Amino acid sequence: MALYHTLPVYKDVYALILLIYDVKKEFPRAYKYTLGQDMKRDGMQLVRSIYRANKIQEKVEHLHQFQDDFELLKLEIRLCNDLHLINTKRYSELIVLTEGIGRQVTGWR
Repeated sequence: MALYHTLPVYKDVYALILLIYDVKKEFPRAYKYTLGQDMKRDGMQLVRSIYRANKIQEKVEHLHQFQDDFELLKLEIRLCNDLHLINTKRYSELIVLTEGIGRQVTGWR
């Protein structure tokens, strides 16, 4: 069993969280403490699920939880784009990361 923080999926989720923290700074006040805060919380939940899935033999439950939380975060990212809270470059960076993470978790499951 690898340490959770050496897994490629963990590194990508961590990069996603850093990017979310960075983009949240640019949100208008009306969204910074609602949508921005939710995105940060949901990103941290992904790390928890990776840690828990890596820690035990029966990973399926935690990977299902990861996928549920991950879909919610992807929806929040899309909402940011639709509300014009982030520019196209930032949106594409977020999408590239989420697509890679999705493939890794699907393969792990």
